[in-house]
Amino acid sequence: MPDDHRPDLYISADVETDGPVPGPYSLLSFGMAVAGTFDGDIVRRAAQPQTFYRELRPISDEFQDEALEVNGLDRNRLLIEGTEPPAAMDDAAAWVREVSTEYRPVLVAYPVAFDWSFLYWYFEMFAQSGSPFGHSSCLDIRTLYQAHAGTVFDMSSKRHMPPELVPQQPHTHNALDDALEQAELFINVLTWAMQGRIDRRRDALPARISSTPSWLARRVVPLA
Repeated sequence: MPDDHRPDLYISADVETDGPVPGPYSLLSFGMAVAGTFDGDIVRRAAQPQTFYRELRPISDEFQDEALEVNGLDRNRLLIEGTEPPAAMDDAAAWVREVSTEYRPVLVAYPVAFDWSFLYWYFEMFAQSGSPFGHSSCLDIRTLYQAHAGTVFDMSSKRHMPPELVPQQPHTHNALDDALEQAELFINVLTWAMQGRIDRRRDALPARISSTPSWLARRVVPLA
């Protein structure tokens, strides 16, 4: 299949850092989880998400106490035990290539701007192959919701979303936990958005039924 016709494979990503921007501050941990795929027609949810997690050695002496209070990571421990950034990012890039194969890997996050800024910078600075997502292969979950809901940004946060879209698990600030939470949120929102498209084309499309909850049932099948 040509590169410009590859189906998408969505990888939910979450980062924990010791400050607001990469370079002066450090990426301390990150998690990634395969959320599912979309070929332009069918959304497939990952039944058992493949995951990746690393804790990294800080790259500078700068940090913000409030950032560490949020994520609960021991920066002093990571200075000794954290994976060196080149090794961590090479491993991460190899993992993305391994799980995506014939798919286009697309990073998804909430909000994508923060997580993408750290991951892209670290991939480009430390991974031998650079970013496995290229320079722009990312989607913001909040933006996807806002576009379909037709509401303003202030009314597009998770607390304003229909409860059936929002995952039940808590947001723990463990990067892997939160990547898994966001994977479910993304597929829920994408399926909800696709449902609206399907409803508009109902006469032209057959129904596809799976074991997903009834409100998500049409045209969603599990990804093995």
